[in-house]
Order: sequence, then C-alpha cells, then structure tokens
Amino acid sequence: MTANPSSPPLIELEGITKTFGKGEAAFQALKGVDMRVERGDFVAVMGPSGSGKSTTMNVLGCLDVPTSGIFRFRGVEVQALDRDQRSLLRRRYLGFVFQGFNLLARTSAVENVELPLLYRGEKKAVRHAAAMRALDQVGLAPWAVHTPAELSGGQQQRVAIARALVTEPAVLLADEPTGNLDTERSIEIMQLLTRLNGEGITILMVTHEEEMAAFARTVVRFRDGLVESVEHRERAIAGEAG
Repeated sequence: MTANPSSPPLIELEGITKTFGKGEAAFQALKGVDMRVERGDFVAVMGPSGSGKSTTMNVLGCLDVPTSGIFRFRGVEVQALDRDQRSLLRRRYLGFVFQGFNLLARTSAVENVELPLLYRGEKKAVRHAAAMRALDQVGLAPWAVHTPAELSGGQQQRVAIARALVTEPAVLLADEPTGNLDTERSIEIMQLLTRLNGEGITILMVTHEEEMAAFARTVVRFRDGLVESVEHRERAIAGEAG
C-alpha cells in the first residue's frame, strides 16, 4: 500500500533500545531500532534467534516498554503513556495471534472468541453476535460449538485469528502463526491473513520461514538488536495466488 506523504505512519520507532538486567548481567536486546509501518501494510519480521525481533514485537504490542527511544502509534508517543493507558491502547487497537493457539481446551470455538469481549464487560448477546461474525470472517461459523479437540490445527488457528479479530483491531500482531502447522494448513492461514490485510487490517508477523514471508508486502530483517534491512514489494509475491 502506498503511503500518504501527508499523514504520519501508523507505527514509528526511533532509536528504540531495550536493556534487560543491570550491571554486569545487563543485556542489550535492542540497540537503536528504527522502523516505520504504514497503514494497511503486511510486514514480515525475520531474523535469527536473539536478533531482537521478538523484543521489538513486545514493544509494538505494548507488552513491554523500551529503555530509551520513541515509539509512536497513530502519532501518539506510547512510551509517555502510563500502564493503564497502554493497556487501553492494546485492547482497543491491537489483536494478537500466537504460534500455540492458546485456546481454552474445554470451551467451544465461539466462547473462545468471545473472551476479549468478556474482559471488556460486554453483554452476553453482544459478545455472541460479535464472535459469530468473527468466526464467519475466518470461515468457521459452522464449527462454532466445537471444542479445540474437535478441530484440526488449521481450524484452531482460525479460531485464534477470529479471537484476535473480534475487537475489530487496527493492527494484527502474529507471532509464528504457522509454526505448528503443516505446509498445506500454513498456506491456508497465510491466504486468510492476506485477505484480511486486503480488507484493511495492518499485519505484523514474526516468522522464520521464507515461504511464509513471501506473502508479506514488506520484509524487515533483524540482526544483533538492529534492523538489518527493509524490503518493500509492490504486491505480496505468494499472496497474488491467494
């Protein structure tokens, strides 16, 4: 997606550092990360273990705060917000998808999807209607009453994506969303993410698989706590077929 030069990026990191521990035990995970994410982009975040990509995603997800630097989201400097304000930003604008699905085993698909709205205090009827819309969005409405044990791995990840979508987030943060899936199911999930991106959701996805990164429009590679390279594509290579 071509950026509007008159509008700020959706996400902007300037000189972000993150140090864990103190004194001789201190470890600098991020050493001055600069990164921009435009509205509507699909970004694959790649890099070897310990490169800083996961720490950066935790900062972007408001799950952790940087040691120094500036993190802007929709023009707001996030590092200046207090804990409650960051929590509100996370609940209102961000959706999370994890490698391990993180579904409640004895709870139906629709009830799993309702959880973020339950935490918001929404009424039961509102939660249920929104969850069914989200399941329909990922093609799983007919499986709404099934528990995770009755679903395939690909279907479980679709439920997890529906759970992330139920709050209508501006940004979807996906951490190795195909890591526990076979190739065929992985491609199905990537095609789903590509479609959701086409509907206007900005996606940031950590992956170690080049085949999955090929679905993204932008590939950001990390090494040694810094952004090593950024590749922009006019269209997602693999996503064209999806």
